[in-house]
Amino acid sequence: MKDLHIPARNDTPEIRFEFSRHRLCIYGESFPENAIGFYGPIRSRLQDYLEKLPVDGRVDVNIGLLYSDSSSARLIRALIGMLDRAARSGPSISVHWLLAEDDEVGMEFGIDLMEEHGSLQFNVVVAETA
Repeated sequence: MKDLHIPARNDTPEIRFEFSRHRLCIYGESFPENAIGFYGPIRSRLQDYLEKLPVDGRVDVNIGLLYSDSSSARLIRALIGMLDRAARSGPSISVHWLLAEDDEVGMEFGIDLMEEHGSLQFNVVVAETA
């Protein structure tokens, strides 16, 4: 499966899904005017990838959102849900939720996702700021 790279824009995060390395990354800000239009193709590619993932597979996911609007948050939650359902079938999927130490909203969202999706190895990682 061909890797997916979508560069960041002012209103959308960088998407770097290195399917060949089993590494999925989302970094930046997410508040596109049409969140479904942006995340729809990403969701489709992720679904195709997860359907082909072997039971003994291992996937590392890094998500570092500086900001996301409510539409993006719902769609990120849906992507995490897809990963969680796949992990129930055997693959080991680690999610690293990256945020700044003063990001209380991001912390709450990450903790909610961790509690909601118990099949994932979910880590909330706080980066220290200088």
